[in-house]
Amino acid sequence: MNTPHVVVVMGVAGTGKTTIGPLLAARLGVPYAEGDDFHPPANIAKMSAGTPLTDEDRLPWLDAIGAWAQGRARLGGVVSCSALKRSYRDRLRAAAPGVVFVHLTGDRALIEDRMSHRQGHFMPTALLDSQFATLQPLAADEAGIGVDVAGGPEEITERAAHALRELPEPVQ
Repeated sequence: MNTPHVVVVMGVAGTGKTTIGPLLAARLGVPYAEGDDFHPPANIAKMSAGTPLTDEDRLPWLDAIGAWAQGRARLGGVVSCSALKRSYRDRLRAAAPGVVFVHLTGDRALIEDRMSHRQGHFMPTALLDSQFATLQPLAADEAGIGVDVAGGPEEITERAAHALRELPEPVQ
């Protein structure tokens, strides 16, 4: 299955963006980009210390992801990005108008449990509350879908791919 969509896999930390993103990209036959790789070192240092990022901190990160997404317009691609606020998604859409969002959603207890078992990730579970407090779910006028993270990675990926097939062709 190929798609001309550029997909942003979004959600709070621990929902599986880094797991589902590459699986979805492989399923769609398009490249994957890890959103965390777009963070400047100062952002990673802040998060590693347990300090939430400010909106100002996020701007260069969002702009770098938006530039990648724009470069994949009409070619397709999948990138992970928390995209917790509408304003962040608006900034990504301003750079790449055809992006669609796959919002990975789930029960807070499940997400916290998954986070507690991760190895070598800079986002501590202590920041999960701030992530949920910041989260503004997709609005009805935003191109995207919600996908529950209950179940295994293949099952979640299948739900996302199926829902993406139902979306109209992207506007570029």
